[in-house]
Amino acid sequence: MSEETSGRTVAELAALVGGRVRGDGAVRINRVAAFDDAGAGAITFVEERRLLPEALGSHAACLLVPSGAREESSAAAADAADGPALIEVARPKLAFALIAELLHPPKRHAASVHPTAVVAASAQIEEGVYVGAHACIGERAQVGAGTQLHTGVIVGDDVRIGRECVLRPHVVLYNGVELGARVVLHAGVCIGADGFGYVRDEDGYRKFPQIGSVVIEDDVELGAHTCVDRGALGTTRIGRGTKLDNLVQVAHNVQIGARVVIAAQTGISGSTVIEDDAVIGGQVGFGDHARVEAGAVIGSKAGVLPGKIVRAGTVQWGVPVRPLDEYKRLNAHFGRLPQMRAELDELRQRVAELAALVETKAD
Repeated sequence: MSEETSGRTVAELAALVGGRVRGDGAVRINRVAAFDDAGAGAITFVEERRLLPEALGSHAACLLVPSGAREESSAAAADAADGPALIEVARPKLAFALIAELLHPPKRHAASVHPTAVVAASAQIEEGVYVGAHACIGERAQVGAGTQLHTGVIVGDDVRIGRECVLRPHVVLYNGVELGARVVLHAGVCIGADGFGYVRDEDGYRKFPQIGSVVIEDDVELGAHTCVDRGALGTTRIGRGTKLDNLVQVAHNVQIGARVVIAAQTGISGSTVIEDDAVIGGQVGFGDHARVEAGAVIGSKAGVLPGKIVRAGTVQWGVPVRPLDEYKRLNAHFGRLPQMRAELDELRQRVAELAALVETKAD
């Protein structure tokens, strides 16, 4: 397909994202690009209205801009045909993401089972499934239509995988794990390993039963080398539409709600509950049985003590975690500690001198 006929027109993309075209709607767009790298055939976005005058000098073929931005920019008085075409839309970054999905769909393998894959006779594989080299599918496992299992994926016995899932190389699903539809697991993800549960006895530690399971609901995406442990006696659950970054640890019996986002290297101890729409920064540490209520935001490197409740809709930070305003005040005090120490030393010296003077006069 030639460059002239590939991609989509500006008008077609505007219809996709519910935007308004300014300029030539017939221009064809075949790729998305960063602002500094955008050229012929590329579309990029501008979120801040103040950047529009500079953006109009871009070499991009089309810009996604905030609704009404053109009229509000005095530098944009010239006709739009003199520069890139514009698509005015309420949320340019979201529109850019939707267009990227259309113009750059992920590579999909044709339905097939590689000769080196091992598939149990009792496994149920639906239509359109790809099973890559050296993958292994256990007894009574079920794999939904259109799912892609890449190189070295291990699917245990009695695992259930929904439709249109993508499991990247070397993902491991232990026995009995359940995935919903359109779940994406990146390389090295491990689901269903035993939780870290032990009971102390005279000889050291005895393992507490880890015989529960893991349920991953629809449209969840887990980053590379993230681990989700099975419940000790119940179920570890990750709710619909939740996204976890690389290297996140989810311990046994943790309950994560819908549309939660959790950044890299966060560790979540057993039986913690994170409710819907929470936002968790990177390297946050959770003690066991903590609770994050719906819509709360926790900043990076925070520490949530065991049993702590982070209230709904609040923004919290620090170790131990506390409301953001309080954290900022304390941080300002911490920054003055060297000065306060010097002032305290000076006061001690003066007190000592006064005490010596009083003692001398008393004699």
